[in-house]
Amino acid sequence: MTDESLKEHTVDEISKHNTEGDCWCIIGNASNGGPKVYDITKYLDDHPGGAEVLLDLAGQDADEFFEDIGHSSDARDELKRYLIGALKIDEAELARRAAAAEAKAKKEAEGGSNLVFILIAILAIAFGYYKTQM
Repeated sequence: MTDESLKEHTVDEISKHNTEGDCWCIIGNASNGGPKVYDITKYLDDHPGGAEVLLDLAGQDADEFFEDIGHSSDARDELKRYLIGALKIDEAELARRAAAAEAKAKKEAEGGSNLVFILIAILAIAFGYYKTQM
């Protein structure tokens, strides 16, 4: 199936496929060819991490989780067998993705400031210990 011939599915349509007997998910992003839709129903029992991992993301965008795990090229090749279409990107979906990216960036920025605070606290404790030992 070429990218041009892929049927487009909406997020609403995909969200209805969220059971053990009918399990779809979205995997892909702008850096790897765009979001694609996969019917992984027949793969649930074969997944090395167990069916529950996949069912937790059934009917949803699972790209971030898929990428965070660091799947092998064999896993990526296996995934291609379950490709059924592409995610339809309309204005509403673009807005949703932009909002999600903004929220993620904000959360990551806040996490960075927490790290700075922790480092400052550790340095203060080390300095205090150093001063008491002199």
